[in-house]
This record gives sequence, structure tokens and C-alpha cells, in this order.
Amino acid sequence: MPSPRDLRRRIKSVKNTSQITKAMQMVAASKMRRAQQAALSGRPYAQLMNAVLAEVTFHAGDFTHPMLEAREVRKRAVILVSTDRGLCGALNSNLQREALKFDKDATVFVAVGKKAAQFVARTKRHLAAEFTYKDPPHFSEARVISKFVQELFANREVDQVDILFSNFINILSQRPELRRLLPVAEIRGVEADVAGAGEAVELLKGATEFLFEPSADQVLGALLPHYVNFQIYQILLEARASEHSARMVAMKNATDNALQLIKDLTLEYNKMRQASITKEILEIATAQMAMA
Repeated sequence: MPSPRDLRRRIKSVKNTSQITKAMQMVAASKMRRAQQAALSGRPYAQLMNAVLAEVTFHAGDFTHPMLEAREVRKRAVILVSTDRGLCGALNSNLQREALKFDKDATVFVAVGKKAAQFVARTKRHLAAEFTYKDPPHFSEARVISKFVQELFANREVDQVDILFSNFINILSQRPELRRLLPVAEIRGVEADVAGAGEAVELLKGATEFLFEPSADQVLGALLPHYVNFQIYQILLEARASEHSARMVAMKNATDNALQLIKDLTLEYNKMRQASITKEILEIATAQMAMA
């Protein structure tokens, strides 16, 4: 049974821990607001670009491009986007659980984030490259990642490129999501449900003729690499927003648990102290009765 001194020490230790987790919660909340705003701000542009390419590709006729070439998938590249640090709940664990579903012999991984690289090394899978990205992510970082996987696909080292990341749903929900980047065989249009993109998308749906200058092949050939670049950039923004949201929630839960533990330990300490005082009073009363 712990002594009162042990309980006091433990209460002090838990209080210090709660102060640390509270500070981390506040920092994560501040970063989360900025990351969330960045991710939400990029969605209208990403969805409008999807709509533009979907409509233009449909009206372009017999357009061919190396990035559109669909091949039998014998080797697959997976870009695994994780965090650099832990203390963000089950965010990385959920991603790793999905990554384990890929065939070990037919998949090469491109790690984006330290946790992804550690996972690939720990499970002894093929790591093609490792990248890091800042907070907030820069478009140049997405372009470097995109260039690397485009070269893998163009050199026929892989037949398909997918990206696995944590999609930001809301503050309490971040869902692992797998998207195909290459080949860009199907560019889906989007519904007009995003502020800032709705009106432009509706105008695109009503268009029946597109004029290309200098030509459709050159215009779409220049748009496709930018499309992949921005898709990766938007995914990095979503991953950062998911990371800070998950860390804020995890630190809040840790702080709440620490406060509850302090409350329970304080109650136990007070009971022990009250029992000790009662015992001393009984000993004094017994001694007085013996002397009488």
C-alpha cells in the first residue's frame, strides 16, 4: 500500500504531466486552425481543376499521353503520407493497417514523413524513396514527390501509383483514404457543392465547345503534370490538418485523464490522512483512559 508521501509525489508528477499535455493541446489547436483553413481553401481549386480536366478531356477527342497509359498492374508504387512525430492518437496506426494490405513483393513504398519510413523499415518492405514536408507544406515539396513518381511510372518501373493518406473530415474524424494518381485514366467531374467552385463548375457543365491554343494535345499535356502536382499538394494539406486535429484531441483526452487521476489520488490521500489522524486521536484517548 502506498504511503502518503508516495501519493503526494505521484500527484505532483501527474500535475506536471497534465500541464505538459495541456500546453501541447493548445499548440496543436493553434496549428490545427491554420492547417484546417489551408486544406479547406485548397479544395475549391482542386475540385474545379478536376472538373476542367474532366470536361476538356471528354471534348478533346483522341487524346493520348504517357500519364494516361493504363497497363497491367504487376508492380505498384504507394505513396504513404504520415506524420513526423507521434502523440496523435491512432492516426498513423490506421494508415499502417491499410498499408499492410498491399502485396509485399509487388509493392514499392514512397515514404512521406518519418513515421512512414520507420514503418516500411520495420516491416522490411521495399522503400523506393523518403521525403519530408514542412508545416505548412510547400508546393515545391509536392512537386518533387510528383516528379519522382512520374519518373517511376514513365520508366515502367511501376505500372500504377497510389497515395495513402489521412483525409481530413472534421476535427474528430480523420479517415485513411487511398487514391490513384497514375495512370490518370479517369478524371471525375465534381458536383457544385464547394464554395467558390460551384458557379464555375456549372458554367463548365453548360459548355459544348472548347477552343485550344495552340492545340488540345499541348494544353492537356501541360495540365496533366500540374494536376498530379496539385493533387499531392492538396493531400499534404489534408494530412497536416488531420495530424494537428488528431494531436489536439489526443492531448485533450490525456489532460482530462490526468485531471481525473489527480482527483482520484487526492481522494485516496485525504482518506489515508483522515485515517491516520483518527488513529492518532484514538491512541491519545486510549492513553488518557489508561492513566485515569
